[in-house]
Amino acid sequence: MGTDLHELLRSLRVWDPEVTELPPLDPAAAPGDPLELFTRWFAEAVAADEREPHTVSLATADAEGLPDVRVVVLHGADADGWAFATHADSRKGRHLAARPYAALVFYWTALGRQVRLRGPVAVAPADQARADLHARSTGALAAALTGRQSAELGSTDELARASEAAWERAGREPDAPVPSWTLYRLRPDEVEFFQGEARRRHVRLSYRRTEDGAWDRRLLWP
Repeated sequence: MGTDLHELLRSLRVWDPEVTELPPLDPAAAPGDPLELFTRWFAEAVAADEREPHTVSLATADAEGLPDVRVVVLHGADADGWAFATHADSRKGRHLAARPYAALVFYWTALGRQVRLRGPVAVAPADQARADLHARSTGALAAALTGRQSAELGSTDELARASEAAWERAGREPDAPVPSWTLYRLRPDEVEFFQGEARRRHVRLSYRRTEDGAWDRRLLWP
């Protein structure tokens, strides 16, 4: 029996109050700095057993302005921006070299929450990229050493051989250098916090950076 995609879609429910209790968002009680609210929401996503709450969709555009999006891992967030990493010669690395501007979106289903960010992206110093990579797992280093991200792959056997060699080197040289590995920081001009509500009275709280570096807060229609 075939799968009816439309029937499956119609069977799904979003934030069904019988099974999901969504927390409120009181805009009047929100802090003046979006990083503070993001940190609080991230901790609450972890406490709610959200699967992989540190994964985030990263949207970039190529030299012609055509968009692309993929899921990456958040490496940190502070006054310098929200950090992620990749190879400089990967597709997203090339996009950011041509157009150093991007957007991020986190989605935490257990809480009905999204956080959206847009802003310029800067390359962190090389020593910070090295420290970031070598603070991660052996598997992360092996993946970085495998390299050639986004290049055409001849066969899965070719990948297996390269991966095995990378794993062996990562275990033997935990400080092995990966020159193309790059740490990026998105310093947002806009940050939006979206809190879902069962009756679709969603709360959208938008922070926009002003010319003097402060944050202007406003509500948006859902």
